[in-house]
Amino acid sequence: MTAATEPPPHSPVIRTIAMPADTNPAGDIFGGWLMAHMDLAAGNVATRRAKGRVATVAVEAMSFLSPVLVGDEVSFYGDVLSVGRTSLRIRIEAWRRPREGETLNKVTEASFTFVAIGADRRPRPVDEA
Repeated sequence: MTAATEPPPHSPVIRTIAMPADTNPAGDIFGGWLMAHMDLAAGNVATRRAKGRVATVAVEAMSFLSPVLVGDEVSFYGDVLSVGRTSLRIRIEAWRRPREGETLNKVTEASFTFVAIGADRRPRPVDEA
């Protein structure tokens, strides 16, 4: 994964501000906080595409390119990578913007795999687009 300076051309799925309660012992934003927000963003994209409930079943490796600092605005962009019979793969990119600046920096990205599930909590087919 290489550092990038231009976010995807579409709007973010989620945008939030990193707060002091989200830090690790070193004072930077905890990687688990980023991953949780990425899972929420991916789940939002997957739910809309599957037109119903989904469950996260896998996350591919993440590499952190730059730290997120308290006060940074973090935007999460998502795309559907693939759709199977009952599953979906969603790519999420996390980008940071310093609170008082306009420079955007890519923080990380990952692919999340979801399974569409029915009311019985069993896999169900994903409708064609």
